[in-house]
Amino acid sequence: MMNRSLQWSISSATVALLCFVSFTSADIETALWFHALDNTALYTLFKKITLFGDSTGYLVGGLLLFVVFRNRNPFRAYAGLFLFSSVALSGLSADLVKYLAGRARPKLYFSEQLYGFAAFHWEHAWTSFPSGHSATALSVATVLATLYPRWRFAALFGALLIAFSRIFLAQHYVSDVIAGSFFGIVSTVLLYHLYFKTKFDDSLHNKI
Repeated sequence: MMNRSLQWSISSATVALLCFVSFTSADIETALWFHALDNTALYTLFKKITLFGDSTGYLVGGLLLFVVFRNRNPFRAYAGLFLFSSVALSGLSADLVKYLAGRARPKLYFSEQLYGFAAFHWEHAWTSFPSGHSATALSVATVLATLYPRWRFAALFGALLIAFSRIFLAQHYVSDVIAGSFFGIVSTVLLYHLYFKTKFDDSLHNKI
């Protein structure tokens, strides 16, 4: 069986290749195509869907779960902490890369034909890569899929819909969303295996 480090290396290389191909051959055309749909009913729908990619509710909700259940239900408490930690880690990681990369958002291409990277920018217009909403959505979906496997397809579908909303609304390029989604998945899986798996196993064992 392929060892885990090799799997992660292959996955990372694949994502990097997809981002590169998208950056060089698909990002601009896709952004322009969806930008032309900004006065449609679907645009209004996706403006609502994209709100579910905001991290604040998940951070607050996860922390509240931990505080409320930490002395009453260890599994639920750690589920809340897992959600909080995953969203926080994916978000902070994405924010750091946004600053280091300084990628121009699609709106700069629409208005000034600016496309590419200019490192060390905090301005919103220069924080396109990776997509923070996509990182949040996929980290939440991975948490739910891990804890409640029977709902994994619904969780993944919802997360992909949120991630796609960033492309449809022309807030991000396709490569931004690919990278952000990968950040969300990786952050959550790493946290689970490095810390939370043992906690969940212990909490379930103590309930028996």
